[in-house]
Amino acid sequence: MSDRLKSIVFTVVLCVVISILLTTASTGLQRFQEKNVLLDKQKNILKSVGLMEPDRAYPPETIEALYRDSIRAVWAEPDGTVIEKPVRGEQDLPIYVYFESDEIKAYVIPINSRGLWGRIHGYLAVRGDGSTISGFTVYKHAETPGLGGEIEKEWFQKNFVGKKIVDSQGGFVSIEIAKGSVAERIPKTQQENYVDGISGATLTGKYLTAGLHRILSEYEPVSIRFRKQSVKFTPESK
Repeated sequence: MSDRLKSIVFTVVLCVVISILLTTASTGLQRFQEKNVLLDKQKNILKSVGLMEPDRAYPPETIEALYRDSIRAVWAEPDGTVIEKPVRGEQDLPIYVYFESDEIKAYVIPINSRGLWGRIHGYLAVRGDGSTISGFTVYKHAETPGLGGEIEKEWFQKNFVGKKIVDSQGGFVSIEIAKGSVAERIPKTQQENYVDGISGATLTGKYLTAGLHRILSEYEPVSIRFRKQSVKFTPESK
């Protein structure tokens, strides 16, 4: 066998061995990657209902136990009926119900909104009254650090707690991000429906406001059922 042929054979064998090793490593790591994605999702849902502190690290076992004991994943049909499993594909909307003992404390809505530079992903928790926001988290975005990127900061997300998605008459209005301070720019009668804006991030606020309105409109049928206290199920079948 000539030296040239030996080099070709060696290169081919080396490529095959490397391909096998990379495939094996990728397959082996996939399970861990999927588990980490699930843990991150559970952590952010728990943060939205106030069961986890924003800047504190928790071991995986704690996250899994808290989620298992407190959260139940269900779906809402287009008319707001809560069901155990989706039957209409994307028409059925996922919600995560937070229980304390047998009482519904809140339900969590996934947020996927347009931002200035990309999608904004997070969770919005609404109390069991179907009207009052109890938490808001953002876990993925592409907004500008120091400007629109402030949406991931605790000070901004805290603004949502206690705000309403309905007006004083009980009609749906969503929640909006003001252009500046709510106290200075919004009439007192509407301040419950606004949060303070971020300086220098008007477009991020505009897009997130539009995204929240669209998403909360889609979930309005099930929110109405929560307001009427007609959502009845227990955490036993989690």
